[in-house]
Amino acid sequence: VSTQSTWGLFPRKMARHTKKLGVTGKYGTRYGASLRKVAKKIEISQRAKYTCVFCGKDAMKRTCIGIWKCKACRKVIAGGAWSVSTTAATTVRSTIRRLRELVSA
Repeated sequence: VSTQSTWGLFPRKMARHTKKLGVTGKYGTRYGASLRKVAKKIEISQRAKYTCVFCGKDAMKRTCIGIWKCKACRKVIAGGAWSVSTTAATTVRSTIRRLRELVSA
């Protein structure tokens, strides 16, 4: 296979994948390494699939900010901007459960 293009003027090169950068490769050298590292963590968490609390399958995906939809059971829930459940929501849920137990006991 020739490394020359059809015109013979420019060498043809394959696109290179990023090793360390991952999803933040689109930012190039801009914004600094620390900010890109934070952005990478956030973008990976928002694009990941989460376990659905209704059907138990790993099919929960983010549709837009704070809206999560399960592809298996088609339930739509409101959650965090970058993950399905936030630490504040977990705290509130456990507090409500504890108060319910106090009332019923």
